[in-house]
Amino acid sequence: MSPVVEVHARARLITDGPLTRPVPVDLRYDPADDRRTVHIGLPDGTDWAFGRDLLERGLRTPIERGAVHVWPCGRTQLIVELHSTDGVEVFQFEIRTLTRFLARTRAQAPATPPDAGREPQPPSRTTTTRPERGAQPARG
Repeated sequence: MSPVVEVHARARLITDGPLTRPVPVDLRYDPADDRRTVHIGLPDGTDWAFGRDLLERGLRTPIERGAVHVWPCGRTQLIVELHSTDGVEVFQFEIRTLTRFLARTRAQAPATPPDAGREPQPPSRTTTTRPERGAQPARG
């Protein structure tokens, strides 16, 4: 069983106004779940799941798949745009953070996945109630 890769990172939420604001995000990969899927967990409990290849290709060239658009912004930034019925959220990531995360996911993935020829899953968005970072679990 391969361990889950989870990285607590910071992204910048891009808004219509002149200021951006940093937000904590969780980058997650569980090879037991689907070895081709990564997750971005947002502070409001929203979890976006999409193909790892989307992030990898987005580091080099603009790409979109369904509700997720990814493109490089200069040499050090990556933009991830997430579309939903609630609107659009745009996040700016440090490329080095995502590069390290993706390297860790590749180290956990099997060398020759049995589903290599299958189409990647379309992006999905779920909302869950997530405990705040640093919160202690309830004891009973």
